[in-house]
Amino acid sequence: MVVEGQLLWTPRAEFAADSNLARYQRWLKHERARDLTDYDSMWRWSVSDPDGFWRSIWDYFDVLHDGSFEHALGGRGMRGVRWFEGARVNCAEHMLRHEAIAAASEVAFHHLSEARALDTMSWHEVGSRVRALATKLRSIGVAPGDRVVSYMPNVPEAAIAMMATTAIGAVWSAAAIEFGVRTVVDRFAQITPKVMFAADGYRFGGKDFHREAEVRHIAEQLPSLEHVVWLSYLDPDAAIPDLPGAMSWRDALDGQAITRDQFRFERVAYDHPLWIVFSSGTTGLPKPIVHSHVGVLVEHLKLMHFHINLRPGAVMFFYSTTGWMMWNILLAALLAGGSAVLYDGNPAHPSPDLLWRRAADTGATSFGARPNYVQMVQKGGLRPGGTHDLSRLESVIVSGAPSTPETFDWFYRCVKQDLWVTSQSGGTELCSGFVGAVPTLPVYAGEIQARMLGMDVHAWS
Repeated sequence: MVVEGQLLWTPRAEFAADSNLARYQRWLKHERARDLTDYDSMWRWSVSDPDGFWRSIWDYFDVLHDGSFEHALGGRGMRGVRWFEGARVNCAEHMLRHEAIAAASEVAFHHLSEARALDTMSWHEVGSRVRALATKLRSIGVAPGDRVVSYMPNVPEAAIAMMATTAIGAVWSAAAIEFGVRTVVDRFAQITPKVMFAADGYRFGGKDFHREAEVRHIAEQLPSLEHVVWLSYLDPDAAIPDLPGAMSWRDALDGQAITRDQFRFERVAYDHPLWIVFSSGTTGLPKPIVHSHVGVLVEHLKLMHFHINLRPGAVMFFYSTTGWMMWNILLAALLAGGSAVLYDGNPAHPSPDLLWRRAADTGATSFGARPNYVQMVQKGGLRPGGTHDLSRLESVIVSGAPSTPETFDWFYRCVKQDLWVTSQSGGTELCSGFVGAVPTLPVYAGEIQARMLGMDVHAWS
């Protein structure tokens, strides 16, 4: 019987030494003369010298930018701080940065749903579609600061729409397609969108849910809406409904191929919004939370490399809808040159081991889900490690609720013994984590490994 605090895993010496975090630690010693011998000393430096720490993130990842900045952090207190004031960046530019060196067949997205078979999309395919769609958005009058919203399932089109929107400095926001009309309007009406991406429906548990009527009702209650880009997902041959400025997804991408050299990313100021995410709305209307390009960029570079340990060739699979901030984090796998697995549908249909089969099919190196999913497969008696090829799997992320010692233990007994099992906690407020995973530290049952670099909640109180 496992007990809380019991040692379950210690990283192999070569795994720890080859981690992105250890590489950064060696870089700090060589380039910054900071000999930080363990994670605790690294964390303490990151919160005692935040300007030096965040400047090191900027330099280590060679952030592409225009302009210059005097301080990584200007001002004081959470409300008054200004990040990298004077520099201009674009987050989507960095998400597609790996395209320049990717092989022709190198995969950016593995994608599947209950309505579509497993397929892949290369870095070059993703990049060319983002550029084509971004150019179309510019041609219909979408300008920096305009809001663009999505009501689509977790399919590559949604990810491409997000990157195209943010590539031109417009502001992205998404609602999961299973949300009802009032839930969506309560969110989108607050931010007066100019364009909406919408799908005709989705499939869940073998049943089709058509959404044309819902899209019409949503559009009627958004007077700012000028264009709807329509994805015929369930019925590719159906006519486009009569909606404001309606165009098909195909027409939105139909244009001359635009190379990387021809396309201009809109580099924006330190406080320019990247996307708007929403609180749950349990007390009144959902609260819009605005994140900036530069804030998300440096935070996600740190998170994906040092706390999730992604790199080129890694494959991240986290079960999420487009309405949860974990979807945004999943797409941040591209910042590390890794690929993301996009799945839309019931996680246990037609069999309870579906997600594990898909993890095997895609060669996932990092797998993530909510604890309640793990509890479901536990009760079902599944032992994925004995029935699926999970030889590439290195880590597990359990997020969205507390994880019990029994949840940790199940992964080691039923999935894999040499596995970095992590519980992480953060929130929509920062679209990241306050506490989470460290690849150089051991794993103890029911415990979160450490405070993440740069995270000191007392400093913001």
